[in-house]
Amino acid sequence: MRDQTIGDFLDRLADRVPAPGGGASAALHGAQAAALLGMVARYSDGPKHAEHGQVINRILAEADALRDHALQLAEDDAAAFTAVTDSYRLPKATDEEKAARSAAIAGALAAAAVPPAGTVAAARRLVELAEELLPIGNRNVITDVAAAAEAARAAATTARVNIEINLAGIKDEEVRAGLAAQAAGVDEIAARAERVTAAVREEISG
Repeated sequence: MRDQTIGDFLDRLADRVPAPGGGASAALHGAQAAALLGMVARYSDGPKHAEHGQVINRILAEADALRDHALQLAEDDAAAFTAVTDSYRLPKATDEEKAARSAAIAGALAAAAVPPAGTVAAARRLVELAEELLPIGNRNVITDVAAAAEAARAAATTARVNIEINLAGIKDEEVRAGLAAQAAGVDEIAARAERVTAAVREEISG
């Protein structure tokens, strides 16, 4: 997926195929957020920002790592959702086949919830980095901090529905509870992202 052109990816996303879908799209929102933060950090390097040099460099390194991680999550999500659709196609003519199919579906649904849960975790960290970069970043690109926060918010809220749709089919109570807790934290991520954007808008309107 990371080697496709944007046009090719969008064609694939628009096609009548199981994957990529919303989960991959959520992860790519996260990758864009990370890239934007990396760009702001690079514009905030140099003598003018020397007093914050260590923090800027740390944010830059983490943003670059999160960008790569989010791309991997997008690919993982596409693969996991394909496994779900494959499990639903398993034979169910006998009781044994039905039992095997049911177990395969439950396992595939649990696995399919893992990449979006990872996307939520990545989005949380990206919003935290946006909060940290906001007061010290280059003011000429400060709107891109808001853009990053909004992309991270989209990553989290989109990933949440991709977690929630799989919860009912997950048989393991502990796994289901952990995923539900991850989804429940998205409102906080969204609120924090909104505060970053509000702060940027207030600054540029003055």
